[in-house]
Amino acid sequence: MRVFHEVAHPWHGIHPGEQAPELLTAYIEIVPLDTVKFELDKTTGHLIIDRPQQYSSLCPTPYGFIPRTYCGDGIAALARAKNKKIEKGDGDPLDICVLAEATITRSDILLRARPIGGLRLIDRGEADDKIIAVMRGDALFDACTDIKHIPETLLDRLRHYFLTYKQIPGAGPRAVEIAEIYGVETAHEVIRVAMNDYRVSYT
Repeated sequence: MRVFHEVAHPWHGIHPGEQAPELLTAYIEIVPLDTVKFELDKTTGHLIIDRPQQYSSLCPTPYGFIPRTYCGDGIAALARAKNKKIEKGDGDPLDICVLAEATITRSDILLRARPIGGLRLIDRGEADDKIIAVMRGDALFDACTDIKHIPETLLDRLRHYFLTYKQIPGAGPRAVEIAEIYGVETAHEVIRVAMNDYRVSYT
């Protein structure tokens, strides 16, 4: 008799890690080589093609989310304390960009990452934080303990990507703005709040 093993749902079935938020598990949806934007289908747990990357701006790092996190009321309140434009959280798991010297060629993987900071995005009134982390043990980035330690040019690439990845030429004002760039302590706080938002909403 053939036995089939059920794969854990990447959002709900995987633990973020016993050492979170200092060291956590990240699920990767897209990598810099992808010319289409993959996104998790929340119902099935499979990756689906959300849209082709229509313009030349590609995500400069592996990008995904932290399992069992949710950007809900807590994340909105945290962001609203810094910017009154925030109406609510974006209703998704907390996003994460992982810096790595190694070329990661595929998505739908898990990796261990250490947060060092984040970008507080506002997307049409919704809080949409992007945690910036380094891959554990990475030869180049493992020594970075705070976002201030990464090269400014790399931070510029991240800023540019997130300010333009939803922008259609000629479509009017920019939909996304970066309200704040924060360091490691705030990143830990954002992750804790997103983990609590998940517990409130899903357990």
